[in-house]
Amino acid sequence: MSYPYKISTLLYCFNQAGEVLLLKRAHEPNQGLWSPPGGKLKTETGESPYACACREAEEETLLKLTPGDLHLTGIVSEYGYLGQASWLMFLFEVLPRVNELPPPNREGTFQFFSREQVKTLEVPDSDRESIWPWFWQHRGGFFAAHCHCHEDRNDWVLEESLRVSDRG
Repeated sequence: MSYPYKISTLLYCFNQAGEVLLLKRAHEPNQGLWSPPGGKLKTETGESPYACACREAEEETLLKLTPGDLHLTGIVSEYGYLGQASWLMFLFEVLPRVNELPPPNREGTFQFFSREQVKTLEVPDSDRESIWPWFWQHRGGFFAAHCHCHEDRNDWVLEESLRVSDRG
């Protein structure tokens, strides 16, 4: 089966206490679930993933970022997500600390959470299964992963893994 491809960015923003900023999504996909802010790349304008991340940061969190404020921590592809589309996601850690909660907007409401709290939140299944664990393991490094989504399970492959400790 063929699914349309969507390209997006996710922004992992942290405060001084090391808590991550998450958005309780007001719209599909993943309505009512917690996820990092971000959004779809404007392919029709030739927008780069870094430019998309900076644009989405300003639109959703009011942060004015440059590509130098971002660290590409991961690239995740998902084939057949929710039986609707395939996604190519660029996961960026925002290097400057964010200490004020962004105001609610059309995308949803924001809250900071500790790493332990994230484990208990309602998040997309693919995030809980692999994306969050790999993000934490590769923070400061890089990973690439692919997921073949099925109705009853997700089949994951970690395609590249470079942890900070691997850099020696």
